[in-house]
Amino acid sequence: MLVESPVGLLELKEDEFGITSIHNLTIHPQDTLNSTHDEPFCLALKEELEAYFSGNLTEFTVPLSIHSGTPFQRSVWQALRKIPYGETKSYGDIAEAIENPKAVRAIGQANRNNPFPIVIPCHRVIGKNGKLVGYSGSSEIGLTTKEWLLNFEKNNH
Repeated sequence: MLVESPVGLLELKEDEFGITSIHNLTIHPQDTLNSTHDEPFCLALKEELEAYFSGNLTEFTVPLSIHSGTPFQRSVWQALRKIPYGETKSYGDIAEAIENPKAVRAIGQANRNNPFPIVIPCHRVIGKNGKLVGYSGSSEIGLTTKEWLLNFEKNNH
């Protein structure tokens, strides 16, 4: 399913257990779109995204069906879900949260491979000096999206 959002066109995919991926087609253009019809988890996430972008939702509840990622990446993604709306944490904070203080760079890679941007809020992770770094491979569009999301949450907190 395709969903228009303030940060670009989002492609939502699901299986029988939940959402399997969210792709920002502005940041990650796809040659082919596999979505052909609306599905229940995608419809539910579309509603939650609309509420989020309206400033009326701070935590997503649609089930995720995670098929990708190493155990380490999954532990990082779980830690990201605990970052409160409107707040940020550093890569070091996440390393401490998963009890692996030397894994700062690996956390960056886990964020880059996050199949559920916005829902698993990798945009809330910033450099230890407070700088915006590493969103969708640190592309200009990715960093602009990260900045937009952080400002949006800060202003709607």
